[in-house]
Amino acid sequence: MYQFPTNFLWGAAASAPQTEGHALLNGKSPSTWDKWYELAPANFQPNQGPAITSNVYECYADDIKRMQAIGLTSYRTSISWTRLLPDGKNINEEAVSYYRDYFKALNKAHIHPIINLFHFDMPWWLMEKGGWETRESVNAFAFYAQTAFDLFGDLVPQWTTFNEPIVHVECGYLFGYHYPAVVDLKKAVQVGYHTLMAHIAAVEAFKTGGFKGSIGIILNISPTYARSESAADQRAKDAADLLNSKSFLDPCVLGHFPPALIALLSEHQLMPLTEDGDAARIAANPVDFLGLNYYQPRRVQAPTQPKSPAQMPADFYSPYDWPAKKMNHYRGWEIYPEALYDMAVMIKDEYHNIPWYVAENGMGVADEDRFMNAAGMIEDDYRITFMQDHLRQLHRGIAAGSNCFGYHTWTFVDCWSWLNGYTNRYGFYRMALNAPYERSLKKSGLWFKTVSENNGF
Repeated sequence: MYQFPTNFLWGAAASAPQTEGHALLNGKSPSTWDKWYELAPANFQPNQGPAITSNVYECYADDIKRMQAIGLTSYRTSISWTRLLPDGKNINEEAVSYYRDYFKALNKAHIHPIINLFHFDMPWWLMEKGGWETRESVNAFAFYAQTAFDLFGDLVPQWTTFNEPIVHVECGYLFGYHYPAVVDLKKAVQVGYHTLMAHIAAVEAFKTGGFKGSIGIILNISPTYARSESAADQRAKDAADLLNSKSFLDPCVLGHFPPALIALLSEHQLMPLTEDGDAARIAANPVDFLGLNYYQPRRVQAPTQPKSPAQMPADFYSPYDWPAKKMNHYRGWEIYPEALYDMAVMIKDEYHNIPWYVAENGMGVADEDRFMNAAGMIEDDYRITFMQDHLRQLHRGIAAGSNCFGYHTWTFVDCWSWLNGYTNRYGFYRMALNAPYERSLKKSGLWFKTVSENNGF
């Protein structure tokens, strides 16, 4: 029996833009996703935009009953910035009613809410001013965070500022997957810095406001593994860790940037513009806890033809294709549960053993209806095996002393996944596209209920 700590949170994770629907209704203004789908629908799956998604806006009450049915004791979702503050200044009262009812219902059902403020959904009104490229974004986000704390602080015991902030940096300013699809390493660094300062401003507002509960951030910290012990491969590993993990992890937890990161950025003329007092604000506002998303490891080797000064991450490190890897071929991701143990030990040894939880872990699979039995239930044993393997490694980490307080899967009900639409499914509940909003339980949901009831498996 793999037994987990008392009061361990068994939950699922989602986001407002991927589940709520009503994307341009009920007072909500456009985010970059709404606008990009309007401007360039060919970038998306056919007829799968952000307008409806899983229609949680209408279905949340029944969804909470479904959460109870599979033993969820916690749920993490986000608030839509453009729903709460459509113009960045004035409060949308219908949004207040919606979120208060939603969070009250979660609490009444004894489902611990962890509420996130930003999940890749930049307001269009702010994007037109430059988005995260402009320092104005820091104050705009701070005002939004303060508004959310004021309106919902009595209902939310744990807040997070950003989900995977490195993703909107990479995907929006290096690799072309998110709007504005810019390829510019210098801008990417500046966007990352402004994002960090927005996080710091929100934590500052929370702490000076005397709100109850705690505040953190959700990071996708994939451990980096080098091809070899050679000096060149190890330098690549160090650079990958500095740029992808420590760039947010160290200032958020330790209160400062790693000196090696500053040296690396300076060497390549990539240092961002800062303001007087930023370092002191970073030092004064560490997080109370971390959410860590884990899907796959990062494997690297020395770059093959690096440019100097660097123009892309490939000038610091190249991907390494490990011959012994096990793959989720639907998503194109390596399955390596052992990294979850390594991550747990890293947090214990290098980051003051700060309280943390697994904020996302899951397996996306296409064409899941192939596995539907005669009773209409998808028998997703592959997902159960995936969770078991990762939970064993998490249990090892906790046994080694890592301060982990929960495990959240991605996700509760199949949701819209950006440019991939509904290609890969992750949920405990299937959502039928030809009968929108209809949910049906998968086998993994039954298994998760037994795990929650037994606090282990």
